[in-house]
Amino acid sequence: MTRRILVAMSGGVDSSVAAALLVEQGYDVVGVTMKTFCYSEKAGPSKTCCGLDGIMDAQRVARTLGIPHYVFDVEEAFTRDVIDDFVEEYANGRTPNPCVRCNSNTKFKDLLARGRALGCDGIASGHYVRIEHENGASALFRGADHNKDQSYFLWGLPGDMLPLLRFPLGDLTKSQVRSRAHELGLATADKPESQEICFVPTGHYRDLLQKRLAPTHPALEPGPIVDLSGRVLGQHNGYAGYTIGQRKRLGGGFSEPMFVVAVHADTREVVVGPSDACFSDGVDVGELNWHGAAPGEGREIQVQIRYRAKPVSATVVGCGAPLRLMFAEPQRAVTPGQSAVVYERDRLLGGGRILVSV
Repeated sequence: MTRRILVAMSGGVDSSVAAALLVEQGYDVVGVTMKTFCYSEKAGPSKTCCGLDGIMDAQRVARTLGIPHYVFDVEEAFTRDVIDDFVEEYANGRTPNPCVRCNSNTKFKDLLARGRALGCDGIASGHYVRIEHENGASALFRGADHNKDQSYFLWGLPGDMLPLLRFPLGDLTKSQVRSRAHELGLATADKPESQEICFVPTGHYRDLLQKRLAPTHPALEPGPIVDLSGRVLGQHNGYAGYTIGQRKRLGGGFSEPMFVVAVHADTREVVVGPSDACFSDGVDVGELNWHGAAPGEGREIQVQIRYRAKPVSATVVGCGAPLRLMFAEPQRAVTPGQSAVVYERDRLLGGGRILVSV
């Protein structure tokens, strides 16, 4: 049984209670906060999971619990795997999800490597997700509190890492977590939720793109807004500011509400159409990762195409690369760059990045 365990502590209430519960369960707990780009020079905004205040709050909680606390500098890997990818996706007319990228490529992998150097044989975090270990096999499931479930962000975890993971909050609700934090006298008990992208301190991602892309990059340059027939309706100030399903900043004068239905980086076109043009019958998914065997041709599964979306029924009609899923009912605003996460009831089977709607 895993006895010495490393806990990722962001300085928020969730990871604080996760660490506390493991201490109560008799684990030898080591707390770690990851130092990323967003607070290498200054504190991040209070509504992100990052910032110098996050490090200090994690340290306060560690002292209360009587556990050691370390800060790991992962700025180089985080910039390469998360920030550079974020910028590249927007430059290509896609809409990325950096939290998925961080969990899949930086956070847990780095924690595992460094935790082993500290003698840890397991990793834990404050994610609202359940994990079951039985007969040498491990599987991820949605958190008991479906309003807080965060399994969507973890589809990219390597399957061989699952036996080493622990998620102490998986069976709890957010209100229960806050109650436990108060009972334990933790400094983070009333800390607000993280809401912003941690490496975008202004809250406006275009500010980051302007810093990291050339001033004349096509993603930031004016281009045409066109209808489904290619007729020019107006002009935008950079296609990186648009995503599928968006209605704002499209101008007016239309006979009916118009929405973004496509972004073409090669021509700098933002394509708009009526609401019904935003619906798709299916989706092609790439960069696939499975926790076990991939679902076969004809299998009916549940797929979630954005974090707050409800899972919908779909059928596997092409199980190669890319994977093609056909929805039982058309879905609105299927967005390239976002994740399509596959479930069987509450069990997470895997997922990938959305390439294109079909």
